[in-house]
Amino acid sequence: MIFTDDTVEAMRAAVHLVNSAEDPDTLETPEDFAAFLEAFPYTGRIDRDAEELAALRALRPRLRRMLLASRDEMVDGINHALSDVRFDAHVVRHDGADWHLHAVADDRPLPERVLAETAMALLDIVRADEGSRLTVCADDDCQGVVLDLSRNRSRRYCSTACTNRNAVAAYRARQR
Repeated sequence: MIFTDDTVEAMRAAVHLVNSAEDPDTLETPEDFAAFLEAFPYTGRIDRDAEELAALRALRPRLRRMLLASRDEMVDGINHALSDVRFDAHVVRHDGADWHLHAVADDRPLPERVLAETAMALLDIVRADEGSRLTVCADDDCQGVVLDLSRNRSRRYCSTACTNRNAVAAYRARQR
């Protein structure tokens, strides 16, 4: 594996959160929020209220800029993110995950913890010089973010929907 489990999970959550802003927006309702939290079970304080949902939604453009930035710009984004959080770093083990670092206290707001975890995961990507694993979906009608963790760096689409749409279009083009 290229990255540690906590880095992979933080990146998957950040990419999912960013892509939820694509049309149609999939993070609008309390049910959407609950589905996000089920897919990405953050520990610590989770208020599950309208303010927390609004703050997560507001975080999406910033995360998108961080994920798709050049290496130097990514470092700037990481530094800005880390300056915006109140650190209370501690090493924990929970929910079947081995020892890993939580950069902020569990009682801090969820959007702050998401920002910190994304910044820490991006730091691993910068240190490994693996920024090319984050790209924009190859589908002409999609602007979703792709996290390519494949060995051969072959992932081009952000979702199975985009993959299938393009595979069908390519098949039909070949049949003509």
